[in-house]
Parts: sequence; C-alpha cells; structure tokens
Amino acid sequence: MESAAFESFYCDVLPFWEKLPQGDKEEICRHSVSLTFAKGAHVHDGGDCSGVIFVRSGCLRLYMMSDEGKEITLYRLHTGDMCMLSASCVLQSITFDVFVDAEEDSACYVIRGPVFAAVSQRNPDMRIFALETAVSRFSDVMWVLQQILFMSMDKRLAVFLLDEAARLGTDSIALTQEQIAKYIGSAREVISRMLKHFAADGLVEVTRKGVKILDKKRLRALTL
Repeated sequence: MESAAFESFYCDVLPFWEKLPQGDKEEICRHSVSLTFAKGAHVHDGGDCSGVIFVRSGCLRLYMMSDEGKEITLYRLHTGDMCMLSASCVLQSITFDVFVDAEEDSACYVIRGPVFAAVSQRNPDMRIFALETAVSRFSDVMWVLQQILFMSMDKRLAVFLLDEAARLGTDSIALTQEQIAKYIGSAREVISRMLKHFAADGLVEVTRKGVKILDKKRLRALTL
C-alpha cells in the first residue's frame, strides 16, 4: 500500500519517472520512507547523508551555521520541492555542511541516498534532473551571498519583507525579529534597530504578531 503511495507521488513530481525501468521504480519505492516533522524539528544535520527529501506538505528551511552558531538561511522548500543538498552521498562535490529544519509541521518522503545515486547512474534522465535541481538551488544560494556581500542591511531587510509579502499574498508578516535575523544572516538586535527606523519613517508597523508593511512603494525604493 505504501509502495503505491510512493509511486503515485513520484509520478507527479519527477518528470523522468515514466522512463525508469520497472525494477528501478520498485527499488526506489522499497528504499523510501515516510517521515513527519513537527515545527522546529531538525530534519538534517550537517554532513550526514540523510537522503533525497521530498516535501509532501509543510515547509523546510535550509541554512548554514558558523562555528559561533550564527545562521544564514539559504532557501526554503515547499510542497512538491526536492532537497538534494541533504544527500552528500549523491552530490559528492558538496563539501560544506547544510542544515535543514522544519519551519512548519511537515510531511516528507525520503529516498535513501545510495539508492538514489545508484539508480541515477543507470538512468541519464534521472541524473540530469538531479543536477539541474542542484544547480537551480545554487542560484538561490548565490542570490543570498550577493545580498550578504554587496547589499546594505536596510536594503536586505526591505528585499526580504517585500519577498515575504509577495510569497504570502499579504502585507502582514507573522515572523519574530529573531526569525527575520536568521533568514537574512544578521543579529536580532540589528533587525530590531532597522525595523524601528522603518517604523519611524512610516514604512512598516511592528507588532507582537510581526511586521506589517504600510508603504510598499517607499519600501521598494530602498531596494533600487
């Protein structure tokens, strides 16, 4: 029964699935597990090969952590997304540690890394898809690095707030200042000071529930 659920899901999210030999499909399903994670739970710690993760529902956050414990969010995964960076045994050129947490209560399917690697070696379409997925995510990582290296803090914060508003479809962003700091690789105290400046200028309103954008046009002007 569970094998049929795996196959149905992979058929929907993997464009190469129908091209795989039946034996390879069965091998992937045999070595898949269904896992659930509560909000805030650790999904993947550093260099471990946790396998290739598919998000069925919820949201996962991928981030890097410095020796001092400072976090930088690289990107987030939503329903239907696939995480390759959690499978270092598949992408052996990955030499840095990536951590994954559940940002919301999340349900995932996970394919064992060695099995995914072995099947992809036999099937070029699967291997190409995995590489293209990894490359697209590295583009997200490069965007984060570009912001950290070349953008001032007010511009980074403005970009983040506008992106979140666009993603959520609302000008009210229910995130704590600590969460915002983690997302953009800063300290909570810095974010607090910057939000106070934004609020004094009438750009946002800061409440216990988060941040509400009041003047999107002027906030967007800070990003130019």
